[in-house]
Amino acid sequence: MLKLGDSLPEFIGTNQNGEPVDSQKLKGKKLVVFFYPKASTPGCTAEACNLRDNYAMLKQKGYQLLGVSADSVTRQKNFSDKNDLPFDVIADENRDIIDKFGVWQRKKFMGKEFMGIVRTTFVFDENGICTKIIDKVKTKDHAAQILE
Repeated sequence: MLKLGDSLPEFIGTNQNGEPVDSQKLKGKKLVVFFYPKASTPGCTAEACNLRDNYAMLKQKGYQLLGVSADSVTRQKNFSDKNDLPFDVIADENRDIIDKFGVWQRKKFMGKEFMGIVRTTFVFDENGICTKIIDKVKTKDHAAQILE
């Protein structure tokens, strides 16, 4: 997994509108990259909606947001439209970005082990250096965690 002090990995992802998002074009502003297991599930919706509801404050503090999951462009589009998300969500079906950040890991749920996305948020400064990692995400209060 990415560590504090690491640089923003280079990637080009596809957002909910089928448009490319190039990580190199995101430098120059503070960037929040949050990974979530599956669009439109209760926890992921709570997290995205908390960020949406606090988006103006985050933007005022200089942050831009980018969500990433292994969902398809269509699923991300539905998720974004249904919840009126003001930020891009990336469809990373091939897990290129997910693997670069190291969030595809062994998980355990109800006694079963499986591989999946570990909900994690990375905060980068204007120079693309990781300054914060949130691995115990409070889905209903995530914006406050970012701003702490």
